[in-house]
Amino acid sequence: MILTEPSTILSGAHQSFGPDWFRELQARAWEEFEAEPSPARNNELWRFSSVKNLALDEYVTAGDYSADPAPLIGSREFPNSAGRIVFANERLITAELLDPALERAGVLFTTLQEALERDPDRLREHFMAQSARLGSVKFAALHKSAVQAGTFLLVPHGVEIHRPFEVFHLVQGHQAAIFPHTLIIAEDNSAVTLLEHFVSANPEDRGFACGVNDLVLRPGSKLNYVSVQEWSKNFVSVQVNSTVAARDSAAVNLALNFGGKYSRLESVSRMIDPGARSDMLAISVAKDAQEFDQRTLQDHLKPDTTSDLLYKNVLSDQARTIFSGLIKVERGAHRTDAYQKVRNLLLSDEAEANSMPGLEILADDVRCTHGATAGQVEPEELFYLKSRGIDDVAAKRMIARGFLNEVVDRFPEKELSDYLHRQVAAQL
Repeated sequence: MILTEPSTILSGAHQSFGPDWFRELQARAWEEFEAEPSPARNNELWRFSSVKNLALDEYVTAGDYSADPAPLIGSREFPNSAGRIVFANERLITAELLDPALERAGVLFTTLQEALERDPDRLREHFMAQSARLGSVKFAALHKSAVQAGTFLLVPHGVEIHRPFEVFHLVQGHQAAIFPHTLIIAEDNSAVTLLEHFVSANPEDRGFACGVNDLVLRPGSKLNYVSVQEWSKNFVSVQVNSTVAARDSAAVNLALNFGGKYSRLESVSRMIDPGARSDMLAISVAKDAQEFDQRTLQDHLKPDTTSDLLYKNVLSDQARTIFSGLIKVERGAHRTDAYQKVRNLLLSDEAEANSMPGLEILADDVRCTHGATAGQVEPEELFYLKSRGIDDVAAKRMIARGFLNEVVDRFPEKELSDYLHRQVAAQL
C-alpha cells in the first residue's frame, strides 16, 4: 500500500496486510528490528564494510510514482518473456502471465498480497523460513515488518518453462525506501527462470532498498534466478538471498551489480539432500566511489552435493569491493564437491578489492577449493589493442568485457546469455 503522506520507515507505522498470522509476523518483526544492534565494523560479519552508509533515520515510505515506467522497462525487458510483474514505488502497475497455457498447467505468478489470499499455507511454510546468517539479522527483520511489494512464483510438478519470467521494481523520489520480496517454489522435476530488475527512475535520487529472496527447489527441479541491480548513484541497498536445494535439484543464482552508492548482498545456498547443486555467480562493475559488499555461504548438509561460486568484479576510480565467503561442509556430508573463486580486475590505482574466502570442513572424502585474485590490466594486452588504433578507454572496456564473459557463459540458453551479455556491455 502506498502512503500519500510519506512517513519515516523508523516510525513503526507500516500498514500490515494479509491473514492474522502474517500481521502478527510483521508486528513481531518490528520488535526484533528495534532490539537488534546496528552493524559495526568490529563485527567480523561486517569487516571492511562502510557501515556508516546504513543510517536509516532520513528515509521515508515511498510516495506516489509520477514518472512514465514504459521507457525504463522497454530498454531492459526480455524480448520473449513468459510473464511480467511491475512495481513502481511498491505499487503494482501490472501483473500478467503472457502464456495462458501456463495458467492451465497450474503455474501461479502473482503478487505476495494475492498469494496470501490464494495459498496462505504455502506462504506460511516458506516466507523467510531461513534465518539471515551473514550479518543482516536487523535488516531481515526490518524487511519482514515492512514488506509490501512481493512476487510469488509457483511452478507445479513436472512443468518446464523455457521462457523467463520478469519482475521490475522501479523507484522514484528522494529518500524513498522500498522492501522488495521474491518467493519462488519449483516443485519436483520442474524448470524455470526469473529475471528481476531493480531500477531508479532518476540517477540522482537518494534511496534505500531492503530486499529478500526465498528460492525453494524441490527434488529434481531446476531454477535460474538473475537479478539486475541498477539503482541510482546515491542509493543504499541490502539484499538477503536464500536458496534451499533438495535432492538432485540445480540452482543457478546470478547477480549483476551496477548501481548504488553502497550495496550489500548476502547469499546463502543450502544443499539439504544428496545430488543437490548450487551455482552462485556475480558480476560487479564498480566505478566512482561505489562499494559492493558481498557475503556468501555454501552450506553442504548431506553427502554427494555440489556448489560452485564464481564472482568477478571490475573496479575503476575509487571503487571498493568486499567479498567474504565460506564453504561449510557439515558432519556426514561426505563426497562434497565445492569450489569458490573470486577475481578482481583493477582499472585504476585507487580502486580497492578485499577478498576473504574460507573453508570449514567437518566431513571426510571431500574436494573443496577456494581462491581469490586481484590484478590490473596487463600492459601487453593494452599495447596490442592500442597498436591497432584502439584508444586506452575503449581497450580497457574490451578487456573488462572479456574478463566478465566467463560468468555469463555459464548459461547454456543462447537467448538468455545474449541478453545478459548486452546488459553487461551497456554498463561498460
